[in-house]
Amino acid sequence: MEDKDKGVSRRQFIETAAIAGAGLTIVPRHVLGMGYTAPSDLLNIATVGIGGMGHNNTMAVGSQNIVAICDVDWDYAQKSIDNYSRQLEQRRNPQQNDRRQNGGQREQGPVDPARAPVPIETMERIVDQTAKAKRYTDYREMLAQQKDIDAVIVATPDHMHAPIALAAMDLGKHVYVQKPLCWCVDEARALAKKAKDNPKIATQMGNQGHSGAESRMTVEYIQQGAIGDVNAVQVWTNRPLGYWPQGLPRPKPLSTTNANGQPAGALGWNGRAVEARLAAALAAEAGPMPEKLNWDLFLGVAPKVDYHPVYHPFNWRGWVDWGQGALGDMGAHLIDFPFWALDLGMPTSIETISTPFNDVCYPNATTTYYEFAPRGNKPAVKMTWYDGGLLPPRPAEFSDEMVEDRQGRLVYKDQVDPGGGVMFIGSKGKLMHETYGYNPRLLPQSLHDSYGTPKQTLPRIQTSHEMNWVEAAKGITPASSPFDYAARLVEVMLLGVVSLRARTKIYYDAANMRITNAPHANDLLRREYRSSFKLTL
Repeated sequence: MEDKDKGVSRRQFIETAAIAGAGLTIVPRHVLGMGYTAPSDLLNIATVGIGGMGHNNTMAVGSQNIVAICDVDWDYAQKSIDNYSRQLEQRRNPQQNDRRQNGGQREQGPVDPARAPVPIETMERIVDQTAKAKRYTDYREMLAQQKDIDAVIVATPDHMHAPIALAAMDLGKHVYVQKPLCWCVDEARALAKKAKDNPKIATQMGNQGHSGAESRMTVEYIQQGAIGDVNAVQVWTNRPLGYWPQGLPRPKPLSTTNANGQPAGALGWNGRAVEARLAAALAAEAGPMPEKLNWDLFLGVAPKVDYHPVYHPFNWRGWVDWGQGALGDMGAHLIDFPFWALDLGMPTSIETISTPFNDVCYPNATTTYYEFAPRGNKPAVKMTWYDGGLLPPRPAEFSDEMVEDRQGRLVYKDQVDPGGGVMFIGSKGKLMHETYGYNPRLLPQSLHDSYGTPKQTLPRIQTSHEMNWVEAAKGITPASSPFDYAARLVEVMLLGVVSLRARTKIYYDAANMRITNAPHANDLLRREYRSSFKLTL
């Protein structure tokens, strides 16, 4: 049975696959026809979701042809598009004290191509192209109607990543999908299978640190035994603090009756009463829905919920219906490196504990304990994830020197970076790095000084992460973080969320995608889509 919405059906998607094509050759486009991409040609790229990271992703591929933009909120999207002109003007007239030169890198040393700023010429081109690109609100209409699209950037809220990417891949489109790639484990498996079944489609997840030169040096240190056998890893981030709210109740007016249908009495100030007051205060501040926001399309596959500005824009990340909290947001940038360097595979057990959780909005802070089995001659690994300001123990290798902080308090000079990072604990020492794998250093300092730089064994990406995907689509180079890797990484992250929502430690049979000790938790590995949407396989 076909699912239809506004006349766009699954059958229509599949029928156009013959037009879209899936192969790469070296003959010109006019010989191949629409949808086929020769390595020497520019890609025709569509962006779905340009208000957030889609803004940066689209600018990064501005040397190509931006032919379509789809967004459910054209008030927000237009502001993002208008910002390209402001960014261009700032680049043309840089401030003397601009500290974000070289893509935010430290000034010394050569510029890492993966982190280099977008050329002014590309920025000029993106201003022109986004003004002319065809505009859509429904991605299904875009894919059904516009036949010249070669590739699609998906930068929507998490819950729509998989439906959009799979629909595009059904038509032979290359896809770049923002992290965390998808909302549930079943979707991760579907995306990996689709990519495997269509090897000529270039896929990439938006964990841009994977392409960084320093990030790859991190992996080389570990794989070359700089700290010996690694049996423990600590991973942390300060998210969501200062970025988006979590731990909130669903906005809801105060009830005038109690559970028995009788008039409600005076509301007190205990914990539950304060939660009710907060929910009512949020409901009272709802305000009108933006004129150009299609809320039903924002909800997409997720359940029906009334609009509220605490959900959109951006704050959706903290709500279970649409996001995956701090673990989904930053896990792809942090868990990436132990997963890669240690070849961890799937965990055998996962346990997430947290501050109070209401099943609707993610808690303010969580800690997740992962256990990974031995792999060949590599030992078992215990990995711990912290978020919401929680930090791992301070390494004993740090200096005991004390200094005054801004409030005049004595604190240790050497501190774990509260913003985020990873610490590998090995038999010969430790390795710490910042978010995205940057600035790796060995502990103790004497080990760092004596070991030197690891031998380069991993290729260095010579473009931005996004342009690496473009080159992969043209058959020039492999993608840095394709779905066959990214989907497995994301599955590890999502299992931490499953444990949180199941409220129990889970034991995982990865081969069968099954939780063995808590049958109810298996329902959290997948989701039921609304009737007008379908997970394509």
